[in-house]
Amino acid sequence: MPFPRFARSRTAKEPLVAVDDPRLAGWETVTSFEDRDTAVAWRDQLRAMGLDAACVADHAPDQFGRGDIYLVVPPSQWSRANEIVDNLD
Repeated sequence: MPFPRFARSRTAKEPLVAVDDPRLAGWETVTSFEDRDTAVAWRDQLRAMGLDAACVADHAPDQFGRGDIYLVVPPSQWSRANEIVDNLD
């Protein structure tokens, strides 16, 4: 009996930092960061609390993950996200 191969995901993996993603165009900025790792950690915290958060940038971060990176959420979730970020700071 042949062994089944591990199933590969057919969906594209979401980038850590989205650049020019039209799906996020109307989202509100909660805060900004200068490095990718910190921005992604905060994004993951908001997601763990049930918010739809993403990291976006005007330009791709450099090879060390540095750049102007914005933590964004849908407009309807901005107030809650802002309260969480202010209290976890």
